[in-house]
Amino acid sequence: MNARMIQGDLDAIFADVSRRQRHGLIVAGVGFAVLGWAFAYGGAFDLRRYGDALPTIVQLAGDAMPPDFSRWTQWGKPLLETLAMSVAGTALAAIAAMPLAVLAARNVVRQPWLGEPVRLALNGIRSVPGLIWGVMFVAAVGFGPLPGILALATHSTGMLAKLFAETLEHVDPAPGDAMRSHGVSRVGVLRFSVLPQILPRLVDVTLYRWEHNLRAATTLGMVGAGGLGLEVITAFHLFEYQEASALIIVLLGLVTGINVAGGFVRGRFLGGASR
Repeated sequence: MNARMIQGDLDAIFADVSRRQRHGLIVAGVGFAVLGWAFAYGGAFDLRRYGDALPTIVQLAGDAMPPDFSRWTQWGKPLLETLAMSVAGTALAAIAAMPLAVLAARNVVRQPWLGEPVRLALNGIRSVPGLIWGVMFVAAVGFGPLPGILALATHSTGMLAKLFAETLEHVDPAPGDAMRSHGVSRVGVLRFSVLPQILPRLVDVTLYRWEHNLRAATTLGMVGAGGLGLEVITAFHLFEYQEASALIIVLLGLVTGINVAGGFVRGRFLGGASR
């Protein structure tokens, strides 16, 4: 009897494993088929289109060398505009995203009539590209860094709120439950259980979004939001490729500086929070 029961359990286990393997193969096959269709539809398999690609890239790179920094004294204001847009846009987004993330987190707000509209609104906000938000805010408040700040803040709010909500949903409730069983208040649970779990992730995604917004602030120059982006676009329109390459190098240096500053802030902030 025991032998038959063991054999039955083994057969059930093998059947489940086989079913999972078939399911995995089907999913993988569908995934590869979708990827193949995407590449084919985009013309990636048309080898004739690659014929002049490398010579063109080499020619453009040659035209952009050496970088022309002769107008560097006029780049201070655009540089500060780009930096201001990224900092202010990220800060506004982080402030707005936190309460929205609490409402969107399924383990915090369990009422669908409240959580679902918030999640739907956040999906809508981040589905609109930043350039479109830029066009809208340029039309609303005029040219300059302000529409760039508002565009970055709006789009980043949708992204950060989603990431913050997912962070909240992955909080381990066991430490908090243990604290509550010993009479710790909700504020104490938040301070000693929830915050240590979510703080590293919140800081990481916010700093990453700041780096992203710095690059996005450059593209917003295309729609009149000022900054280095306007200088780069103008240089390309005038076929001043050497000046454009110099501006790109300046932007690269700014992004590198923010990476270093972000690492310092992450280390200091999280180090202080863990003590």
